Amino acid sequence: MELRHLRYFIAVAETGSLTLAAEQRLHTSQPSLSRQIRDLEDQVGVELLRRGARGVELTDAGRAFIDHARLALSQVDAAVEAARRAVVPAKQRFALGFLTGQEMTWLPRAMHLLREELPNVDVTVSSDYSPDLADALARGKLDLAFMRAEPGFDLDYAAVHREPLVVLMPSDHPLAAQKAVRARQLVGQPFIAMAHKAKVLRAVVDDYLAREGVVLTPTQSVDNPAMVMSLVASTRGLTLIPRYVENLLPWSVVSRPLAGSVPTIDLVIGHSRSNASPVLKLFLSRLQELVANEHR
Repeated sequence: MELRHLRYFIAVAETGSLTLAAEQRLHTSQPSLSRQIRDLEDQVGVELLRRGARGVELTDAGRAFIDHARLALSQVDAAVEAARRAVVPAKQRFALGFLTGQEMTWLPRAMHLLREELPNVDVTVSSDYSPDLADALARGKLDLAFMRAEPGFDLDYAAVHREPLVVLMPSDHPLAAQKAVRARQLVGQPFIAMAHKAKVLRAVVDDYLAREGVVLTPTQSVDNPAMVMSLVASTRGLTLIPRYVENLLPWSVVSRPLAGSVPTIDLVIGHSRSNASPVLKLFLSRLQELVANEHR
């Protein structure tokens, strides 16, 4: 079994299509990809993928196999990154990641914690979806990220902020005249749900609606905050989203707090348990200072 077998299998599982995986992710021919998948299944001894009504789907064996396959690839990538770091010059590197939009608040605070080390450290900053940040941490591409506590990764998390959810709506929507919105007022409105990539936020929203006894049928599912705001403005839909997005709103979209028992979502810092970076160790030792500054 070779690494390419694992990469090909994961690409097909994530796209749900041999054609899309071959053309868009792997840049190979579909017959070649099909042959590689068959070779993998022959070596494992069970069927991992089968064609279904919605495309190529994982079998029960495939679902059991894929998490281990991802872990194996992430460990290989981490090993490569560690080897590369071992031969770079003495100046240390520290890679910070942020859930898109959160860097506006948390980057200055993170840099404040590192201020004494900055002359000796090259700090790089990136923003991305939370699951992609988790994957980058696991692969050694990032040292620390401000993100959601994503399941399925061998990472340590520490909460730094608990954020309420708010309702986004068009600025001229009738509910915009209210100081707060109750969950039942969302019924009958076009509702924009979080896509499965934003699984932590989606779980919080789904749990809140279930507790409130409200059933909503989404008209759209997205995981990009910019696309969420665009759809709110263009389709006159409503959505539930963490309050930090208020910093990014265009004039055509407004937010209102939820009334009653307001759902919250944690912002955490995540890092790999195997990361031995001295800069990371320093950052974590001053974590209480970061949290204390949040409550001032």
